[in-house]
Amino acid sequence: MRYLHTMIRVKDLKASLEFWCSQLGLVEVKRTDHESGRFTLVFLAAARDEAQAQSTQAPLLELTYNWDADEELATGRSWGHLAYQVDDLYQLCQTLMDAGVVINRPPRDGHMAFIKSPDNVSVELLQVGSALPPSEPWVSMLNTGNW
Repeated sequence: MRYLHTMIRVKDLKASLEFWCSQLGLVEVKRTDHESGRFTLVFLAAARDEAQAQSTQAPLLELTYNWDADEELATGRSWGHLAYQVDDLYQLCQTLMDAGVVINRPPRDGHMAFIKSPDNVSVELLQVGSALPPSEPWVSMLNTGNW
């Protein structure tokens, strides 16, 4: 058995790509438009996984955009989160905040933070290696919403 991808539905493909690629740093590996089914599939990889994803088509995040759908996308109770390891948790959280992304669970411990995608998908950000030393404004920042 081999892990391939996780699929999430997205309501606004442009906003989702802005979040996942421009803000979070994932890389688009493959895109297919299916005219007859009226949907687009976009496969993304973490930058460090890009070469492997190009050659093996894994591990990937699949964004599914249904062209004509206008339903609200809700997360089920069985859904947890996606997790990504990052080089500098504080810097990424600051970059995300500057771009208007809410930090739902700030990285008070220098190790972990949670944010949500435009489609309400919970994303855990984990500091690579040891936790960063506790630092402001993160130490004093309260949780916002849920994750």
